[in-house]
Amino acid sequence: MTGALSGIRVLDVATLFAGPLAATTLADYGAEVIKIEHPNGDPVRNHGAQRDGVGLWWKLLGRNKKAVTLYLGSPEGQEIFREMVADADVVIENFRPGTLERWGLGYDELRKINPGIVLTRVTGFGQVGPYAKRPGFGTLAEAMSGFAAITGEPDGPPMLPPFGLADGIAALATAFAVTTALRAREQTGQGQVVDMAIIEPILTLLGPQIIAYDQLGVLQERTGNRSSNNAPRNTYRTRDGSWVAISTSAQSIAERVMRLVGRPEFIDEPWFASGAERAKHADELDEAVGSWIAARDRDEVITAFEEAQAAIAPIYTAADIVEDPQFQALGTIATLPDDELGPVRMQNVLFRMSETPGAINWTGAPVGAHTEEVLGGYGVTPQRLARLREQGVVR
Repeated sequence: MTGALSGIRVLDVATLFAGPLAATTLADYGAEVIKIEHPNGDPVRNHGAQRDGVGLWWKLLGRNKKAVTLYLGSPEGQEIFREMVADADVVIENFRPGTLERWGLGYDELRKINPGIVLTRVTGFGQVGPYAKRPGFGTLAEAMSGFAAITGEPDGPPMLPPFGLADGIAALATAFAVTTALRAREQTGQGQVVDMAIIEPILTLLGPQIIAYDQLGVLQERTGNRSSNNAPRNTYRTRDGSWVAISTSAQSIAERVMRLVGRPEFIDEPWFASGAERAKHADELDEAVGSWIAARDRDEVITAFEEAQAAIAPIYTAADIVEDPQFQALGTIATLPDDELGPVRMQNVLFRMSETPGAINWTGAPVGAHTEEVLGGYGVTPQRLARLREQGVVR
């Protein structure tokens, strides 16, 4: 493995999404990530779409990780894990608070083995507080953060995203937290505990809702695709049945759009000079823009907007994404060999770096694919491994 995080060893004992995705991100940029699964396999292997019984989500989430099985609930599994911690840099876990302590693997014990270890704890509600021991998932964070309350049509119910939004945001925040803790260790020589509550990072991305409530007593309402800060801003259907989205966050863009759609008289209205005031006239602006777009095919609309230097994007599906020339130029979608599925396409690493780029070296491996290799490096002999398999400690 090469990359900016080369030389960092991560033990990933988390399941499902936020913690494991954080570990995947670290692995993409060179960290050696050892994925420690229950002998029955990580639940994500059977989550979502499958092909011939092979979980596709796992291929993405398990990439660049060495797949090892080890039952941490057994004394011998705990013994082996302690040996692994001795030369690790990071542990990422998402058990309910108190679980590691019950197994004798809490931070106080781990730092005796390795004072520099960064124990990263990713849970729904964090390690303290009245909700700490509740089961927590991203859906609950999307509800409690205020995201659902502001998402959806004004006369409709609160809306949840159809994917792991809060988990994904928490995963990126966790990866940043880990690298921050590792930087601190360079200065102090000491590891620490990272307490990541999935309910928290999404709050930051939702913008000034807390301070607006604190200072003005304002609660943001559901506005569908519209924005309370600018207009026109919506999705619009084209003549050929496609959809496009436009935004006019900048005043100059708003003016260009209205000239393009043949309604320059709006620009002279006193209210047009303010995004918030334009939003109060969204019905009029949407009718002007929407009727112009509805009379033209998608490609014609996009070309006209580009020539006018106005902001527009087509509404894409995965089928569109893999064919788009901009994504192709960026290398956003990678094609990789896979022993079980053959060539597979998936999202590439998150960002490009000129000197220490990230890379996908392999896709998610089968259960226990690296157990013998990794545990052998910790002195587990083939004979002991066979016994551990018989006992269900490994697979």
